[in-house]
Amino acid sequence: MAFFKTLDPSDIKTSTSYLNQLIDVLQESISGSNTRRNYQVFVTSSQNAPASITYAVTGGLFQTVYDQDYTLATANPVFDMTIGLYASSSTTTGSTGYSVDSSGKLLFSTNTMMMREKVSIYKEFAQMLLGDAESQFSSPFTGGSSTDLIDEAIFLAFKRLFARDKIKPETFAMKFFTSGVVDDTTPGGADLANLNTTSTSGSTIFSDVGAASEIEISYGGQVGGIVDTSLTSQNVGLVFYDAGIVVLDAKKIISGSQHVSGVIAAVTGSDASATPPNLSNQTVIGRSSIALEGSNRQAKFIPDLFVSASIDDIVNHFATCRFSSGSDTAVTFQNITNINSTLAFCRATADEFNFSTNTTFTDNEGRIRVIDIGEETTQRSFAFVTSIGLYNAAGDLLAVAKLSRPVEKNDERDLTFRVRLDF
Repeated sequence: MAFFKTLDPSDIKTSTSYLNQLIDVLQESISGSNTRRNYQVFVTSSQNAPASITYAVTGGLFQTVYDQDYTLATANPVFDMTIGLYASSSTTTGSTGYSVDSSGKLLFSTNTMMMREKVSIYKEFAQMLLGDAESQFSSPFTGGSSTDLIDEAIFLAFKRLFARDKIKPETFAMKFFTSGVVDDTTPGGADLANLNTTSTSGSTIFSDVGAASEIEISYGGQVGGIVDTSLTSQNVGLVFYDAGIVVLDAKKIISGSQHVSGVIAAVTGSDASATPPNLSNQTVIGRSSIALEGSNRQAKFIPDLFVSASIDDIVNHFATCRFSSGSDTAVTFQNITNINSTLAFCRATADEFNFSTNTTFTDNEGRIRVIDIGEETTQRSFAFVTSIGLYNAAGDLLAVAKLSRPVEKNDERDLTFRVRLDF
C-alpha cells in the first residue's frame, strides 16, 4: 500500500554523464579461422574455361571478427573488415580490360577479381562518412596533397556493442606488421613476400595520438587522423569516432611495392595436363611455395594483389599475416556511452509518510501496532520506506525504485529520496 504526492517541476532535474569502456582485440581473434567469419555470397565463373573444367570463385564482401569461436552462442561480433578501391584511382583504371560502357558500368577483364564490388564498397563508405559516393578519403582529412589521397582502403567497422556512442579520441591504437615474410627471390632479384605466412617481426603501432586537438567534422561526424607513432608526421588513415569506423591507407600501412608470392582464387587457370597444372580454381601470383610461377612473376601487393585477388583473399592476408597470431593486443580503444539521466527528488517532510495503509499496520481494533497500548499520547506513528513508485498524470505506474534497505520515517525526520532514471 502507498501514499501519493505530486512532484513539482523543481523536483525534476536532467543531466548527462559519460561512461568509458576499454576494448582490447587480441591478435588471435583477428587471425584465427574460427573467430573470423566470412560470408560466401558471390559466385563468379569464367566463360573462357575448357568445356571439361568449370572455374568458379565463391566469395564475400567482408569478414567479421568475433571475440571467440563464432559458432558459440556467447560469441560477440567485434568488427567487420573489408577493402575498397577508389573508382578513379590508377589501381582501378590501370587494370587490364578497364572500360566504362554507355550506362556507366565499369568493365574489367577476366584476369581481375570482384573489381566492381571493391569500387562499390569504397563508394558506400564514402557516401556514409563523406556524404558523397564519388568523394575520396584523404589522410590527413583536409589539407593534404595528392599523395595523401586514399586509393586502396582497408575498412574496420566496429560493432555498436563495442563502439557504443562513439570512440573516444586519442585512445585508438593498432599493432600492425608492415612487411610480409620474405621466403623467396625472383629471377630478377626482387624479394618475394609470401601471401600466407604470418609476420613475426617489424611491427608498427598506428594510433590517433594528437588527434584531439585537430578533430574535424565530417558528414559522418567527428574524424581524426591516424599516424605512425614512430613518425607522427606520417598520416596513414582516419578514424570516424561517431560512426566507429577506421579507414586505413593500404599503400602507407604496408610495403605496397613489395613483391608477393602465393596462390589465390581465380576464374582462369589450366587443365590437369597444362603447366602449371590446374590448381582447383586457383592461380599463382608471383611464385608459390611449390615453385610454380604465375604469369606475373614480378607481382606486387599494390596494384597486382588488389586487382587480381578476391576480397576474401585480400582480407585473409591482412587478418592472418599482418596482425600476427599471438595473445597480444592487436587493436585497442576506449568507447564512450552517453548516459542521459532524469533525477526525481522525492521529498517527505516531517509530517508526511509516517503512516502505512498496509492492513497489518493496525490490529483488529484499529490500533496502530507500532504504538504501545496506553502510550498513544507520548509515542508517535512511524513507518519504513521500502519502495518509491513514479506515476504519470493518469495514475499509471511508470517505474519503481527499490531501496537497498528499509529506511525509517517518523515525525522527526525530513527525508529526500533521489530516484535516477538512466537512458
